[in-house]
Amino acid sequence: MEMENGLTIWNVLLTGSIGATAYFIKSKAEEVLRLQVLLNKTREELAKEYVTKTDHHNNMNRIIDRLEALDAKLDRIMERENNRS
Repeated sequence: MEMENGLTIWNVLLTGSIGATAYFIKSKAEEVLRLQVLLNKTREELAKEYVTKTDHHNNMNRIIDRLEALDAKLDRIMERENNRS
């Protein structure tokens, strides 16, 4: 009888630990799936919110061209002022 009580207690402990471990693994697997969904959404929205390298380079080239045109105009103004003096 004592042997049966010991085995029953051992079975309850094993069942409880296996159940707790299974629950822990299941909750972690669900969390990994949730994080994968969030990561995929982030990847999809990345292209919508940020500029690509080519767009960035094109915009920078336009800005540099405008600055060079302003520099040329300032040089001409400075030359005129120097010629008047």
